[in-house]
Amino acid sequence: MAKKVLIVGLGNIGAEYADTRHNIGFMVADELARRAGASFSTLRYAYYTEYRQRGNTIHLIKPTTYMNLSGKAVNYWMHELRIPLEDILVIVDEIALPFGKIRLRARGSAGGHNGLKNIEALCGGSGYPRLRIGIGDNFPKGRQVDYVLSGFDDDELPELPGIIDRAVAFADSFVHIGTEQTMNLLNSRQG
Repeated sequence: MAKKVLIVGLGNIGAEYADTRHNIGFMVADELARRAGASFSTLRYAYYTEYRQRGNTIHLIKPTTYMNLSGKAVNYWMHELRIPLEDILVIVDEIALPFGKIRLRARGSAGGHNGLKNIEALCGGSGYPRLRIGIGDNFPKGRQVDYVLSGFDDDELPELPGIIDRAVAFADSFVHIGTEQTMNLLNSRQG
């Protein structure tokens, strides 16, 4: 049965944030759009595009509200498109996972991530799937903000395309077979 979903890549707008760890969600969204031959338009609170894949409609946004206010964009688009919370996939950076590790969760805590906290506050709780992409935690105590807003290290950059490819595979699987089956199929392959 065909369905429609909302995929949200989290990040910050502006050239100074373009290739930072905090923008891995934007990078995955860009790759999803590129593969679908879709291009983003600047609409209310987000860069927006949509495409069809195997009969399903995928609405894809990159919030233009900055990370800490991501919930404003997600709330607007979930209501505008009439998409329930459980059919929204949020793609986000995660310092609690080693660099390159990817985990899909059906729900969960914000884990200190301000973008997720804002989504939970404005969109009705934590019952939305999130694709967490590990960016590691190689920073001194108290330097978390500097770390997430920094670029990837030289030894990490060659791995980035493969990580984005795997994240795209998770997102595509979420669309076609759902959260639970994707978790069973792909989380275990992450080691």
